[in-house]
Amino acid sequence: MRRTLLWLAILGLAWPTFTVAEDLPVAQPQHVILMGWDGAHRDHVKVLLKEDKLPNLKKLVEEGALVDIDVTSGATDTKAGWSQILTGYKSEVTGVYNNGKYRDVPAGYSVFERLKAQFGADKFVAVAVIGKKAHCGEINEPFKRPYDPGRNGVEENAAKKEGKRKGGGQRPGANKPSMGHVVEENGQKFMVFEGSPYSTMHKACDAWHFGLIEDAKVGDKALEMLDKYTNMPFLFFVHCAEVDHSGHKYGEPSKEYNDAIISGDAQLGRLVEKLKALNLYDTTRIYVTADHGFDVGAKGHSYAPYVFLATNDKKVMRDGVRADVAPTILDSFGFDLSKIEPPLDGESLRRAAAKPVEKAPPRKPGSKAGQKKKRPDESERN
Repeated sequence: MRRTLLWLAILGLAWPTFTVAEDLPVAQPQHVILMGWDGAHRDHVKVLLKEDKLPNLKKLVEEGALVDIDVTSGATDTKAGWSQILTGYKSEVTGVYNNGKYRDVPAGYSVFERLKAQFGADKFVAVAVIGKKAHCGEINEPFKRPYDPGRNGVEENAAKKEGKRKGGGQRPGANKPSMGHVVEENGQKFMVFEGSPYSTMHKACDAWHFGLIEDAKVGDKALEMLDKYTNMPFLFFVHCAEVDHSGHKYGEPSKEYNDAIISGDAQLGRLVEKLKALNLYDTTRIYVTADHGFDVGAKGHSYAPYVFLATNDKKVMRDGVRADVAPTILDSFGFDLSKIEPPLDGESLRRAAAKPVEKAPPRKPGSKAGQKKKRPDESERN
């Protein structure tokens, strides 16, 4: 038998030798955590890193990369931001333009749905743990009601005015359902209201928690979910809201705003510690990013396009735009991005850009965006 095997080897007829490429499944992670620091301006993040006040993010970056992310399409607000981050599409595709003009993201477009479809609904876990109670995570279903000229006329006029608005940022009534539009069916008029962006995508998730408000509660729930799904490949979306809430309440230059970023770093540290305790860290890629920054010296983010992406993914190589985050995650799981339909607007940050990387233009001289007087409910409009 040994002599036979020897001759087979000499003749090249023994078991074949495999050359494993970097991008084949053996090199792909079994787990990804997308962590959001809602409203974190990258200049603050970089200063706090330099001051050694973000030790957990620093360790992550030392393993991988810290790159600049610019918002070049869609509003610099929460609904537009996370819809773009979770899909890789611009507002024209998702229908989510800002906190006041939005719809349910079309079915199949989110990273949750794509991963479930790729690996099997019962073989892959998708989890969302979200701090916001509005604009990120809420799952309002689309609905319609008979058109009442007295009641609906006011909403219809408001919807027309809303449609003429440009840009994003804070706007009255942003916590209310999307402004409706009138349709006629069989001679009867109805007022139709679109659902929240997450109405369909959340159905692909094994767990969807939102409205936790405090970063510590977000961390607690995320750790609980990690314990529950230890033995499954997964994508976790872990969203911390305190940065945005502190910015609206105290302003961008405040100590409280910086403290909230430090709070996000503490939750990152808890996640990393838990992953190591579960022997999952070596097979987990972590991406930390933000949906928008904050207007300098202000309590809003009408034009705040400067954010970041920090990761332990050694293959992240370049700066990018907000729509590049989803393709990066899908690429890390081995997706052939060229086969995704409709084509993604973003590109993977793990590869050289196929088109020029856009940069957000500086604020126009004399612009008063973000400098307006704070309204009483602004801390809730994010």
